[in-house]
Formats: sequence, structure tokens, C-alpha cells
Amino acid sequence: MSEAEESQCGQRHKSVDALQLGPRKRLSATDPLVHYGHHFGQTIHALCNFQALLMNRILRMGELAETPEENFITEERREHRIFQELLKSVAGLEECLMQGGDDEVDAIAELFTKGASGARGDDTKSLKGSVLDWITPKGQSLVPPLARNVKIDRGFHHERTGALLCPAGLDWSNTETKTKLRSGEIIVTGDQWPLFLYADYHYDPEDPWNGLFRSALLVCAYKHVFTSPSSVDKEPKATRSGNARIHGMTRVTLSSIAYIATQDRFALTSSPMFLRTDMVTDSERFYNSILDVLEDPDEKQEVDDLVVWWNR
Repeated sequence: MSEAEESQCGQRHKSVDALQLGPRKRLSATDPLVHYGHHFGQTIHALCNFQALLMNRILRMGELAETPEENFITEERREHRIFQELLKSVAGLEECLMQGGDDEVDAIAELFTKGASGARGDDTKSLKGSVLDWITPKGQSLVPPLARNVKIDRGFHHERTGALLCPAGLDWSNTETKTKLRSGEIIVTGDQWPLFLYADYHYDPEDPWNGLFRSALLVCAYKHVFTSPSSVDKEPKATRSGNARIHGMTRVTLSSIAYIATQDRFALTSSPMFLRTDMVTDSERFYNSILDVLEDPDEKQEVDDLVVWWNR
């Protein structure tokens, strides 16, 4: 870690929620921490408030260092796990944080935020057009056609995107259901998972884990982001080359599955911009609801099987 990086550190005293997006600032500086933030946002936590994360963890390493683990709530323990991943990704970061001042911690947090938000924006833009290639049946065309750069006709307005976004358990082929989804009479929240998450876009109410997070659309988007756009039809393994190799990524992470699912879902919607305050797409709740299930100890066997499937 360079001297410039080591000077970026500090202390904080007030605890806030680190796993909800906070206000963003535009930075023009180029720094290795931007690079780390880019990959961290894709693979560890996409919607992290880095300033709060650093502040809360500094407090825990200092004043709360002797507090037993069981005294912390579930969300605080998740924060701590995420912070440990951040420390592992940047050599010397812990020492830097503990020895520096408030302004330096702010600078570090903003550089991480710049990287994570930049990656999210780049992936959103890149997937907007590519997703249409993956949802179009081979040898056919979408009817009516969809523009690659304008999303207004997507979502429940279009037959194909509507069928993929339809919440599992609802019947898109039912005219009344389709009409209510299109009119907004049926409100879909972020914790109602869509059919595109399932293999062959089929939900089995008797076995909700059957095919979950194993769809072709997820695999295509994962390769597009973590390998390269040209690898979608060529590369058999999602982390074999490209961006994954650059960052030393050899295995699929649970958070990266949630990230790709969130990006795919947003690409299918008619919303023009990825905003955490957009209650129509409700992307933040969607992302966190997936993490909640993937990190649930009661689901460990199913999740372990899922990881094996992705890394096969």
C-alpha cells in the first residue's frame, strides 16, 4: 500500500446503518482504492455506505473491542463480516484506519464509493442492451421490438419482459393478473422474486429452491460482467478469465449472484435510472432480500448446492 493510501484513515463515533446507500459525492481523483471499491461493490456488497461501514467498525475495534459477539444484532454481525472482507482486499487498511484522522477516513470512504457506484453504473449501462439478446428466442424477434437504449416499453408493458418479471406464484398468462400488473393495481415489492431467477423460468411451489438462481439469463449476465461480454456464448465457467481474473476471483460469491440478479431485474424494467429511492423497482429491498436468504443458516445445504452449481 502506498504512502498516499496509508495516509487515508480516521476515527468515527456515531453508529449508522452501513448497509444502506448514503449520499454520494463525485470525485475526480484516480486511486487504487477506487479499483478495490469497484470489485467490492460487485462481489461483496453492492449498496454499501462505506463511510458508515468504516465509522462503525472503527468504533467496534476501539471502544467496543471487548463487547461479546452475541451482544451485536444480526445486521451488525453482517456489517462486521463485510468489513473483514474489505480489510482482506486492501493491505494495511486496518492500521491506516486506526491511526489516521476523520478527514482521511472520509477520503477513503469516498474513493471506495466512487469505485462501487462507478461499477454499478457501468454494468447497468452495458446490460441494458445486451439483456435483449438473451431474452430473445433463437431465430425469432421480440414482438413488438424493444429499443436497446430506451427502456420505456419494458417491464410489464411488454409480453416478454413482463413474463420474466412476473412474481413467482402469479400466472402471467392470466389476463386479469397481467392487466393488474400493468396498471399497478398489483404492486410488486422487492421481496417478491420474479420468474427469471428460476431455471427455465419455472417456479415450483412444492420446492421453491428447485432451479432458483440457476436461470440462463443470470448465467449470461454473470459472464458478461465478470468474464467479458464476448464470453457469454464461449466461456463455460463464469470466473475463468476477464474481469474475474484481474481481481483474483476464482469462485462465484453469494453477493455477486445477488448483484447480477439485481442488475438483470433492473435491465428488464422500464425504469430509466438505477435509484435506491425508486420504490417502483425497489432494487435495494430486492438485493437485500436475496442476501438474507443466501446467508440464512437454515438454508445452508441448498446454498452450498447452489455454489457448487455455479462453480462447476
